[in-house]
Amino acid sequence: MKINFSLVSNHYATRTHEKMQEVLMDPKGVGPVVHYYMIRGGRDQRNITVWEPGTISGEYIKAYGHYHVGNLDENYWIVFGQGVALTQKLMVDKGGKMIADQVEEFKATVVKQGDHLYMPQGHGHLLVNTGTTYFVTADDSPVNFEKKDEASLPGHADYELVKQTRGFAYYVVEHEGKPTLIKNPLFKEVRKTDFGGLPVIEKFL
Repeated sequence: MKINFSLVSNHYATRTHEKMQEVLMDPKGVGPVVHYYMIRGGRDQRNITVWEPGTISGEYIKAYGHYHVGNLDENYWIVFGQGVALTQKLMVDKGGKMIADQVEEFKATVVKQGDHLYMPQGHGHLLVNTGTTYFVTADDSPVNFEKKDEASLPGHADYELVKQTRGFAYYVVEHEGKPTLIKNPLFKEVRKTDFGGLPVIEKFL
């Protein structure tokens, strides 16, 4: 067995509260120093992600989120805990470029240990920890350990579009003790929705 140990230092990564403030419903809300932890192994070894439980100004702790550009798709396996997966497909302009604040279709899916999710090309996704324990997933997303510009790759993840709208079309918040959706006001249009049985509210106090 031959393993390239020189890459081991690149396996571990985190999403800090400072970074996550870019996509929170309330950027000034108080949260943990680290929202989630990643051990990155790529398609061969898989990537393991562990989310902290809890809420920030009522919003459940979540992933930053990204859109798939080009030839990129992913599979996710829920290893432990429970959560909600958000997926959305943006509208595109005449040149085929995604429009950050206009959504063709949005979907929320309640997930638990043992579930499998497929994230297709051309879609964006993020996962949310709605439980009281760690939320753990494995996925087969490719990892670029060579520190190339991600946008130069034929299939890559775009995080900038998520940053522009401070998250996805809906936030997942705790309302009356259960996961609930609330619209992100930065989105101009959301054409098709599937809320997966989750309640939707207009305002969150």
